[in-house]
Amino acid sequence: MLVEFDHTRLEISGDEIPDRLHWAYSDLRERLDQAGSQSIIVQQTGNEARLLIDDKSSADWLRNVSHDLANPDNPPGSYHRLAISAVVALASVFLILFVIIPALSNTLAALIPIDREIALGKGSVRQIERILTLERNPDLTCSSTEGDLALAKMSARLSAQFDSPYPIDVRVFDHEMINAFAVPGGQIILFKGLIDAAGTPEEVAGVLGHEMGHVIHRDPTRLALRSAGSVGILGMLVGDFAGGAATLVLAEQLIAANYAQEAEAGADVFATEVLADAELPSKPFAEFFDKLDAQFGGDDEDENDFLSHLASHPELRKRADAARRADTIGDRDFTPVLTKDEWNSLRAICDDNS
Repeated sequence: MLVEFDHTRLEISGDEIPDRLHWAYSDLRERLDQAGSQSIIVQQTGNEARLLIDDKSSADWLRNVSHDLANPDNPPGSYHRLAISAVVALASVFLILFVIIPALSNTLAALIPIDREIALGKGSVRQIERILTLERNPDLTCSSTEGDLALAKMSARLSAQFDSPYPIDVRVFDHEMINAFAVPGGQIILFKGLIDAAGTPEEVAGVLGHEMGHVIHRDPTRLALRSAGSVGILGMLVGDFAGGAATLVLAEQLIAANYAQEAEAGADVFATEVLADAELPSKPFAEFFDKLDAQFGGDDEDENDFLSHLASHPELRKRADAARRADTIGDRDFTPVLTKDEWNSLRAICDDNS
């Protein structure tokens, strides 16, 4: 085989080559194979054939005249196509996270067996306690004989107004956060901070009715499925295949309970309907929202805003007005959800935890 060098190209000929080959220097790429400094292996872009030049002077001369030897083999427009591919990939992830997974979670929530949903809720509660205390085996649940009886009485009066696929399990956490949330499987957590912020037991009953609405609508289960699916997708992207972040993210999502606005409105409506059936006023429910709006709803950010999950829900004033308009019992007298002594017992339910 004969290789000739001219000013712009290599010309390759020989008995084993039917047609004389012309390789322009601009099309040559050096291949770092077994060639040493005394030789060079080159390949024409778009051609599988390789050429070994083992003459040092010829190799040095070729390196001097062919300035594209070290350039990558990116065809024209490849960076543009790469950018388009990246945009399509990001759009696909966005579609999966914010459209497909939420839609699937709504369907799957109705298919999960009750016992599995209850087990998921119990696991979530344990993880939430760890997040709030930074302890491995914490126990935030408050309990006292009279306080437990008062809490059970309030819960029973409300839960008697509807059918639930599972028992409603309400407990109080010894934490200053002004918060209440539901987890899958009928479990509801009230925080001591919320009870302390309430002026009457009927205010707490309104919040409890709201969380019962989330339970009956299975909003926590949908949120859990959506969070788990999102964590799974993101885990594949960033490498968390073990799923170690899944329970953490799920627990944080349940604490924040950022349900869709329709879910919040639906839970509010459910609460006022339950209050009406229990012959309790909705006005205290509205007054509790008024308190939150006065404390947290201003334009200036408060350093303690994170202590109130309920205050983070949108449009507190509108929700208060809606609860007030519901006017569940009008001017009729009503039997308080708790007596004065029972209310004091509920407010002191965490005293033995101190």
